[in-house]
Amino acid sequence: MRTEPRTILNFLSTYFDIIKELFDIQVKDGLVRMEVLNEVLAEHDHDILNKLIEYKFFKKIQNDYEIRPVYFKMLEFILSEFKPLLPETIEKYEHSITALFKKIKEGISKDRNILLQRITDLNNEVRDFTEAVEKNTIRLISETKELKSNVDKIDYREKVRKASFWIDYYITPLNSILDVGNKNSITNRLLDISEYINVRRLNFEDELARQQFEKLYSFLAQTNDDLLKQSKTLTNELLPLIERIRSESMILTGWIEFLKNPSKSEVPFVPKSLRAYPYNNSMYFNALEYVNEYMTNVEIYLEDPAMSASDKWIFNKDVYMTKLTQELPVKNFFEWAGKTLKSEYKEIETEKFFSLSTLLFEDSIELEFDPTADRQVIRTSEMNLRVPKIKIKRHGLS
Repeated sequence: MRTEPRTILNFLSTYFDIIKELFDIQVKDGLVRMEVLNEVLAEHDHDILNKLIEYKFFKKIQNDYEIRPVYFKMLEFILSEFKPLLPETIEKYEHSITALFKKIKEGISKDRNILLQRITDLNNEVRDFTEAVEKNTIRLISETKELKSNVDKIDYREKVRKASFWIDYYITPLNSILDVGNKNSITNRLLDISEYINVRRLNFEDELARQQFEKLYSFLAQTNDDLLKQSKTLTNELLPLIERIRSESMILTGWIEFLKNPSKSEVPFVPKSLRAYPYNNSMYFNALEYVNEYMTNVEIYLEDPAMSASDKWIFNKDVYMTKLTQELPVKNFFEWAGKTLKSEYKEIETEKFFSLSTLLFEDSIELEFDPTADRQVIRTSEMNLRVPKIKIKRHGLS
């Protein structure tokens, strides 16, 4: 009789502490030996072996037991306890993915059901590859953090050995697999596949196959982003960190070995450090004298001179606009502005001249500008201005 899925999940939840301990044992030893299993069950005072076999949690290996892969992967995922795969194990996906892609291209116009199955298989194979890369990255980050914090208090020589081991056997080879610049990398192969699938998803005649190509293309696009993220983590974060652990540990290891037997090697010349300043030694006293001289506060009053009413000028835009309109058309606007100010104030003040210039932006007038004409010079009270000749006329009329 088939056991209800809910019953199995409730069982795993109820006895999770035992399940996790059995998982840790298999991670360490590769299987769960009978004597170790009996010790665990006795310690927790629960005899659940029959249930573990009935729910197919265990597979018997002679007199010992092994957690079935489906349960093991589930626990591995939940606990984020991934055993790192060697890069050559991950690299096998390049062969399987390439073989499936070749079969898809060869059978593109043959049996539709076979083509659909191959597309699905390729999708699954790429998914397995990306999950393997993600698990390795997570595990490598965890191992590196443990190595840096040195929870186990290992000596510097062992830290160097471990750091070198992770770099040489995992990080550098895995980074090579993900290097899109490497024409033989899996990532580069996935880009080639993505280009082919992109064409097929747009112009394939069979609608069902076209939908599968569309689904695969979207998945490959997301996969490319994920792999790029993993590659950046390895290159920009993990590799520099573990290289620093290795180099620092090597330096400390060397000093420790030297201190154990300092007479064995000739002591290198270590120059004596001297402190120098970019300023004179007496600068402090000179600055102190200067500060003391001005320590006495003297009250200072600043008062703006009263501005007479005759000095205040308010630009009356309407008045000047009316005057300009009455004289339209004006052949040279800036010449008109200068003459207008001279007739009123005997001189051309810069501020007033600029105020009149704002009339050029009124909607009721139209401007004509000859870029080839010579510029004229307007002399104001403060400067000489070189201005163009602009003809003004009423908007819509010549």
